[in-house]
Amino acid sequence: MSLFVKKPLSQMLAQAEGGEHGLKRTLGAANLIALGIGAIIGAGLFVRTAAAAGQAAGPGVTLSFVVAAIGCAFAGLCYAEFAAMIPIAGSAYAYSYTTMGELVAWIIGWALIMEYALGAATVSIAWSEYLNKLFDGRIPYEWCHSPFESFTDTAGVHHAGIMNAPALIILLLLTLLLIKGTQESAIVNMIIVFIKVAIVLIFIVIGWQFINSGNHTPYLIPENTPPVTDSAGKVIADYSGWNKHGWGGVLGGAAIVFFAFIGFDAVSTAAQEAKNPKRDMPIGILGSLVICTVLYILFGHVLTGVANWKDFVDPEKGREASVAYAISTYMTGYSWLATAVTVAILAGFSSVILVMLMGQSRIFYTMSNDGLIPKAFGVLHPKYKTPYKANWILFVFVGLFAAFVPGHVAGDLTSFGTLFAFVLVSAGVWVLRVKEPNIPRPFKTPIYPVVSTLGVLICTAMIVGLDAQTLKVAFGWMAVGLVVYFLYSKNHSKLRNPSDLMPKASDFEKH
Repeated sequence: MSLFVKKPLSQMLAQAEGGEHGLKRTLGAANLIALGIGAIIGAGLFVRTAAAAGQAAGPGVTLSFVVAAIGCAFAGLCYAEFAAMIPIAGSAYAYSYTTMGELVAWIIGWALIMEYALGAATVSIAWSEYLNKLFDGRIPYEWCHSPFESFTDTAGVHHAGIMNAPALIILLLLTLLLIKGTQESAIVNMIIVFIKVAIVLIFIVIGWQFINSGNHTPYLIPENTPPVTDSAGKVIADYSGWNKHGWGGVLGGAAIVFFAFIGFDAVSTAAQEAKNPKRDMPIGILGSLVICTVLYILFGHVLTGVANWKDFVDPEKGREASVAYAISTYMTGYSWLATAVTVAILAGFSSVILVMLMGQSRIFYTMSNDGLIPKAFGVLHPKYKTPYKANWILFVFVGLFAAFVPGHVAGDLTSFGTLFAFVLVSAGVWVLRVKEPNIPRPFKTPIYPVVSTLGVLICTAMIVGLDAQTLKVAFGWMAVGLVVYFLYSKNHSKLRNPSDLMPKASDFEKH
């Protein structure tokens, strides 16, 4: 049987129903939009905005958000068509299985581990860092850093990390929440989303009063802007490149802020738990993308109006402390808002971790039902109907990474996994339109095939733009995945063994 054997769409739809042994359909359109916002708005909004302004776009970072949103929209429209047509938990993995075959589906399923599992680990480490900031560094260094990190303080005392306990704790709490139920997780996520969006809106409303129109003039970085150096004479910002000033800088800024949009695709992993997926999935995917884009543009306009974009050239201001810096320096009397922003960042991280853990467990669930990974990943809790064993296995894997590995190790691997998924989903729409033109499509990607083609080209270009080291590690990870496929998955595939295709009720009762 061919390596590219395709899973029949009829079988995929039957699996989506699941009956009494399937995932519970408890999510409405509002829940799905909240899941999208929960995954999208993390620290990226507070960090990437200032970084893009200081490095490439200036006040024009608002235009960079528009460009990045358009790029995401191409992939988002393709996701919406698939999610409405094939409401199953596997997201890009499931869509690829029915359009491009098993090997391609396995590859994208393996790549998605980089987006969701490694992404959750990296974000949990960052969550630990911001929690320590909120407590003014009171958490002992040894218990909030990995064994591979150390430093010597001003008194000459050497400190070495033991484990990142806060990162492990937040992963455990969110894992327990996910096991308890999808509806409960969605409710908590909506509360978190309300908190962080409220703080973003408060910053926009209050900050609007402190906008200095002179900070928006000129709106784009001039071509002849001299490089900026630090106290040691080292160049920390050079604006001579085509993508560092003017309209080129807007595009350069878009490449930076693009990663603040990553996460909307996680909505598609909840398709099998949506009450009315044909209607609600497009609303959830595109609605969360639109809402976040509007918030991003307003936030960028206020931030670069309150503080001059040149303030953000300095890494100490232009990265993690950008918003707090702008508030404490230019917004007299609102020091409490800087603390609130830190709370918003923690809330943002929490919801991102929650959605990533949920998305990865649902992909594992679908891959397990297809026989490509062990059965344990597909076992549902007898009471809560959640893939609890997948959640526990994922907690161990992600927890080990978060507790004992430095956060920077993952680098841009999360972005690689995301962009790779975008490429295959965009291509999949084109393939299925050609091969299965008569399949009912509750939602159709508009301006076909222009949108799907642009989705492939733009996301491929962004993959090529990743640094060489990231690409080497990513392709190394993919090579390991191929070994696993040929040693295990190929031989256990239910599509290749029709007698094992449909699980029996007794299989669930055993668990």
